[in-house]
Amino acid sequence: MSLSVSCSRMLLLLTAATALFAADPATPDARLAAVETSMKSAQMAGDNAWMLTSSALVLMMTGPGLALFYGGLVRKKNVLGTMMQSFALMAVITVLWSFVGYSLAFGEGTPYFGGLQYAFLNGVGTAPNTDYAATIPQLTFMVYQLMFAIITPALITGAFAERMRFSAMLLFMILWGLIVYFPMAHMVWGKGGLLNAFLPGSPSIPCFDFAGGTVVHITSGVSALVCALYLGRRNGYPHESMKPHSLVISFIGACLLWVGWFGFNAGSALAASGLASSAFVATHFAAATGALGWILAEWITQGKPSCLGGISGCVAGLVAITPASGFVKPMPALIIGLLAGFICYTMVARVKQKFGYDDSLDAFGVHGVGGTLGALLTGVFATNAVNDALKDANGVPKALGLVDGNGAQIINQAIGCAVAIGLAAVGTFVILKVCDALVGVRVGAREEIEGLDLTLHGEEAYNFEA
Repeated sequence: MSLSVSCSRMLLLLTAATALFAADPATPDARLAAVETSMKSAQMAGDNAWMLTSSALVLMMTGPGLALFYGGLVRKKNVLGTMMQSFALMAVITVLWSFVGYSLAFGEGTPYFGGLQYAFLNGVGTAPNTDYAATIPQLTFMVYQLMFAIITPALITGAFAERMRFSAMLLFMILWGLIVYFPMAHMVWGKGGLLNAFLPGSPSIPCFDFAGGTVVHITSGVSALVCALYLGRRNGYPHESMKPHSLVISFIGACLLWVGWFGFNAGSALAASGLASSAFVATHFAAATGALGWILAEWITQGKPSCLGGISGCVAGLVAITPASGFVKPMPALIIGLLAGFICYTMVARVKQKFGYDDSLDAFGVHGVGGTLGALLTGVFATNAVNDALKDANGVPKALGLVDGNGAQIINQAIGCAVAIGLAAVGTFVILKVCDALVGVRVGAREEIEGLDLTLHGEEAYNFEA
């Protein structure tokens, strides 16, 4: 009896299915389309989750990462003032970005800066902007790029630590974003940008910068040097001891930077993809050899490896791999990091002392020099075996760097570096002159001696009597 019932039910199901397909012959296609829609939705959800996570990681690089790293390197009387600069920029640049920054960087305009079609985030919603990232909401792309715009000016603060007015710093950073960062971001990453290598309609000076070698590190590093030269040395430098007040704090900050950098570089794939995996590995490998390179150089020349040298070398390796992270294999990443450790150590320990400029926390020696080194080496080691986004008319991946047989790319990289250096140097000097005329850029001698924590913020970092 049960067998008869089962057979009857199967017959009814087959009859119903036959009737359904007969009544709607397009059903198989509709079902296939539904499966494709479901797969696309899953991919977008996965990519969006990775990019939101990456956005949080990059924000963590500024606060608490950079704030702790820089805060521990200054003297005790200036730790809050130094950390406050990074924190304030998290707020100020966010507002500036929402008003005009995103539009000037990623809107369509001239080869040098974008238009205002996205001003006040007009039209920026949950639909993807397929020019930049086809599988994540434009809101996610916007907020991810915001985190880059926050940390870049924060890097500059290391050069003028312990001697710049807070009001001047705020004004300087607003103008610097408008005049230096937003145009440079558009030129390298924006549609129609002068140096954009990947989007159609862009001028033909292809500069490879996966995550910000020119846009972030060269601009901030060169601007840092100009600031250090313009403001002059701290009172007592270099004769008085100005040792870091807490290497423990800086050590924690450096480790947070190392972790956050995975969002910085691997996130720049703009998808949870194999390219993100490649950039992740390259980033980690370069950080490791950067630390080892600096430690080894210090050990050889000074007889002892230091904790400060290790964390500085780690950051140098991370800086140098940033432009190359989405273009190079793991072994070249090791080479890039090692060279960055050696060369940035030489800049900080030898060149700075020879010329006598007071780059307080070595923003130029690490970011300016490391960023330039990484950008140039990208032209050497970039390969289509890692990134095949550039194709010829027949769909064949183009040769990227010298290892692919395209040595001319080194020249393109040098042009990108020159544009970044020129814009940052000239723009920063002009901005400093304006800020000096309006509010004065340097604190008074009494304020500097007493410390910025008390004189500018009315607080002390440590109260051991409480």
